[in-house]
Formats: sequence, C-alpha cells, structure tokens
Amino acid sequence: MKIHTIAAVLGLASLATAEIYLHETFSDGEGWKDRWTLSEHREDLGKLAVSPGEWFADEVKSSGLRTTEDYRFYAVSTPITPFNTKGKDLIIQFDVKNDQNIDCGGSYVKVFSDKFDPKNFNGDSEYNIMFGPDFCGSKAMVHAILNYKGTNYDLKKTVSAPKDLFTHTYTLVIKPDQTYQILVDGDEKAAGNLTEDWDFLPPKTIKDPEASKPEDWVDEAEIDDPEDKKPEDYDNTPEFIPDPEATKPEDWDDDMDGDWEAPSIPNPDFQGPWTPKRIPNPDYKGPWVHPEIPNPEYKVDNEIYIYDIANLGLDLWQVKSGTHFDNFLVTDDIATAEEIRNESLELAKSEKEAKEAFDKKAVPEPEEVAKEIVEEEKLDEEEINLDDESQIIIKDEEEHRVKDEL
Repeated sequence: MKIHTIAAVLGLASLATAEIYLHETFSDGEGWKDRWTLSEHREDLGKLAVSPGEWFADEVKSSGLRTTEDYRFYAVSTPITPFNTKGKDLIIQFDVKNDQNIDCGGSYVKVFSDKFDPKNFNGDSEYNIMFGPDFCGSKAMVHAILNYKGTNYDLKKTVSAPKDLFTHTYTLVIKPDQTYQILVDGDEKAAGNLTEDWDFLPPKTIKDPEASKPEDWVDEAEIDDPEDKKPEDYDNTPEFIPDPEATKPEDWDDDMDGDWEAPSIPNPDFQGPWTPKRIPNPDYKGPWVHPEIPNPEYKVDNEIYIYDIANLGLDLWQVKSGTHFDNFLVTDDIATAEEIRNESLELAKSEKEAKEAFDKKAVPEPEEVAKEIVEEEKLDEEEINLDDESQIIIKDEEEHRVKDEL
C-alpha cells in the first residue's frame, strides 16, 4: 500500500488513535534519498535503487528499495519518530520479495536508539532489535534478536522463512505484558513470553552447592537374584562344534594332508557365559535429584520489553542481489499493522500471474522464432548472387540446418 503521508491513514476511524512512527512506502520515486542515509563506513557498499523489479503486480504500488549489486555489503538507515515503548505495543513490519531466487543473503531489519550514528553504520553498530528473514543454502529462517543490557539474545525457537520468489510480510509484536508474536503473512509462527523464549535472565533456581548425594544412596534399580544358581552341566556345552554338513574332500590324502577334521561352526545350543537373573532391588531409592535453591542472582524484570526507538536500518550481505523491501512500518497499533499487511497480501496475490507473464515474454514463442528465421532467409536471398553457384549451395545447406533445428 502506498501512503504519502501519515494523514492519509488517519482518515480511517479505526486508525484515528494509532501512532505511526514510520511508514516508508518509497512511493515518491527518488525522494527516498532525502530520508535514508547511506553509511560511509566503507567505500565498497552495494548500491540501492527504488524499482518495482523486473516483474510486479502493480508498477506503482510494487515499487520498493532493491539491492542491485552482487557480492556486496549494504548499510542504509532512516530515522524514526523517536519514542519509548513503555506501556505500548511495539509492531515492526515490512515486506520482502527475493525475486532473484536468493542463495545466500540477509533480508532483515535492525532498529536502533537515538545513539545510532548513520554515517558510521556497520555490522558492529549496537542495535535494539534485529528481525526478519535470513537465507543461506538450505537454511531459511526468521531472526528475532533482542538486545538486553548491551547483550544480543537470539530467539530460542526456530521460525522458518518461506523461500520463493514472491512478496512476504514479516511482523514482530512485543507487548507490555512481555509477550510476543512473530507473524509471516499474517500467520502466527511463534509466540510466548520474552523471559521464556530468550535467555535474558539467569535461571530462577540453581543446584544447591551445599547438597551432595548420600554415600549410602542406592541408585541401582536391579540386582542379581541371589537365589538363582548356575546349572551343573551349563559349562558342558561347547561354543563351537564340528560342522555336521561338512564332508571329507575326495582328493584328501591322509598321508600327505594329515587327519581330516570337519571345520567348526557356532554351536546353536551355546548360551554364552552364565549370568544370574536380575530382580528389582528392594533397596532402590530412585535416581538422586540434586535439590535446588533460589538463585541469588535472579531478579524479576518486568521492563525487558522497553526500548528507546529512533532509527531503522538495513545491514546486509548478499551474494546475489535483487531483494526488494517495501512498507517498512513501526507503530504501536496492531490494527494499523493488520490493515497495511492485508493490503500487501492482497497485492501479492497477483504476483504469480505477473511472474508467469514475465517468463512467457522472456521466452519467444516457436511461431515467433520461425517468423524471424523466415525474415532472415529473405534478407539472405536478396544478398545472394544467383550467378554464383557456390552461394546457392551454401544457402541450401543453411535451409536444411534450420529445418532440422525446428
């Protein structure tokens, strides 16, 4: 969805109280260059351009920011209306289309505080949140990395990212009750509590350092049966016996070869070394469990979700360029995000048809190929000297070759 100003959405009653801190749609052509800052940290960063791509559902609505150079790092950012998330929902959402059939590269965003330096933006720049898809080989996952007290923590759950050529919308929701959601195209892929799905805090309990397993603790579940006795004739059964099927070779010479003996084979009646039966141990107490005590280093923190937000950026490495970003949204209103997401998904429904049309146009029909060949033949005939028999022979050979190819 292309919205030139925030006022355009405030006309909707359902969005009247929404706070939209950023909604970048790249709908004003080259105007994005006034809002986004290219990093100067290194000289060989990849170039970006606003374009709908080689194929699209709508040339205007599908315009977005695209990576344009292979084997490049990219670093670009834009300011967000500064805000603090205390007591608010935080929604970060954006569209990604990897129509280059991405093999290895990131397609995620990073969100920063007001301490961020856009001119020196690089992979070591401290961020609050990193969110979005990342691809390399068979790996296609959605990152959700949150910074807590200067350390980055990755989501312990695995969220898969769709790996195809079409637009997908990624949504991260963080709420004041310290719960979260990750949505892909509006479908919930992960949800839960920040303190459970990230290792921000130390464990609530630890093993009691003063406790140890008692020396007389019995943790053997079974014992040998003291009543079981080995049969007297048990050891009389040999492990190997002569093969009853073997016969003395006809050419065996006892004088020359010695006495013939049948080869040995495993004895099917041999039971191996005798061991007594096992019975339940009457003194078994079960596995010893180390008792735990409250962790003195654990402290409840109900403000993990709070961030100061002021900038959003792309810090990427791409082997194959062509990733398309659009509809960067940072808001505190879930309904706003849903409204914008639904419009993106509705537009994306036409992409498969657009891709098929693009592919069809890229590969000429057999009739068109044949027509071009005929036209080339006419031009060639005009150039042939009919008095020159060698040219006529060569032309005849070319006609047969073309027919064979068709």
